[in-house]
Amino acid sequence: MTETTHARFAVSLPQQIPDGDFDPAAFRAYLRRAEELGFHSAWAREGTLSPVPTLGPIEVMTYAAACTERLRLGCAVFVSALHQPLHLAKSLASLDQLSGGRLEVGVGLGSRDLLAPFGVPAEGIVSRFTEGIELMQACWSEPKLSFQGRFWQVEGAMEPKAYQKPYPPLWMGGHQPAAIRRAIRYGSGFVGAGAATTAAFAEQVRTLRAELERAERDPASFKVAKRVYISVGDPRRVETPLTRMYGSADMAVTGPPDACAQGLDEVLRAGADLVLLDPITDEAAQLERLAGEVLPALF
Repeated sequence: MTETTHARFAVSLPQQIPDGDFDPAAFRAYLRRAEELGFHSAWAREGTLSPVPTLGPIEVMTYAAACTERLRLGCAVFVSALHQPLHLAKSLASLDQLSGGRLEVGVGLGSRDLLAPFGVPAEGIVSRFTEGIELMQACWSEPKLSFQGRFWQVEGAMEPKAYQKPYPPLWMGGHQPAAIRRAIRYGSGFVGAGAATTAAFAEQVRTLRAELERAERDPASFKVAKRVYISVGDPRRVETPLTRMYGSADMAVTGPPDACAQGLDEVLRAGADLVLLDPITDEAAQLERLAGEVLPALF
């Protein structure tokens, strides 16, 4: 196994909840246990229109903040071009304040087929995305806004700012080299999608390292994460939801503990320093198996 002294592990927030099935006590117990076990953070995803039932990320993260004291909380990723950036910046700054500075923010461009239901035109979507990020960063860090962009013109101020200064860690996702370059320009980390295989992620990391060198940016200042769909035990447990979401479950790490440890080791070797473990369902049981049977093999 690879040396994992500096590797960090995160877990998913229980977010795939059928109508009427949310169990507040179980949710709180899961988060307390994740904190006890020393996980770095817990992460949501955004899925407003999703083939699987999915609670909203900001609401889940806010609830989780009230249930925990140390666990950091993130979303990988907000499809931020679908949001009004002032509203999103305000919600995230408020959550960062409420959590005492435990927020991690992931943003991504998303696919073009997501745009139409939200009334967002495909034309200029990359410019809309990057300008929205710039506006949110300004809201979080500038005492007085005087923002004159192509899509938004804003005068005023947003208070309170984000608790973390100048703002929370900003992760960016994406598949293409252009997305990786945007992450280096605007973000503090890159997060590989759960839909990406380990081989595809390794190729992204190679591109990332070349772009960091080209930008003369210290690789130590830029973090790399990967969401990993995982099932300790029966692989069939994740196949149905993953096939609904992506049409395939080939990207998942599954099987007995030693096979899962090997799969995670490959993700670490590919370049991740934060691994987001996402079992999709049966999170509490999987949490115990991951902490007790899989992760010890990596140290």
